[in-house]
Amino acid sequence: MGTGINRDFASLLDDLFVASEPGEVAPAPTIPFDYLAVADELHSGRIRVAGETVAAEYREAGAALEDEFVSLLDMVKADAKAAAVQEPEPPSIDPEVIAAELGLADAKPADLARMRRIFALANHPDRVAPHLRQRAMVRMQLANMMIDDAKRRGAKKKS
Repeated sequence: MGTGINRDFASLLDDLFVASEPGEVAPAPTIPFDYLAVADELHSGRIRVAGETVAAEYREAGAALEDEFVSLLDMVKADAKAAAVQEPEPPSIDPEVIAAELGLADAKPADLARMRRIFALANHPDRVAPHLRQRAMVRMQLANMMIDDAKRRGAKKKS
């Protein structure tokens, strides 16, 4: 292990592992830089840096970071726009539209229960996105009401 050569920490550890035989103590690595002396010098107060110089460097670093941040933010916004899927229009709560979806115009009384199940499978509030649950609840209520009315009309025709 040479001294005075700038080495990274991993290479120092590798040298320690290679140099140490079982039962042998490896020599401590030497660091060519006296960090404690530098820390003492900084804390002594003998080194003075003009406030204007520090402020100017801080502003320069901040401007560079701001430019980088703005460019990253623009990239994220562009990615979000590209990835944004055009959300479809929410389902209608117009009773005529729901009746057309159900197919009540030419429905037979025996098919009404099947129609209710099929409509519920696609429109039940527990099966839709959270932001559409209120609308789905209204759609289900209207569909159930129309199917019940169709059942009553069918029962009246039979009697």
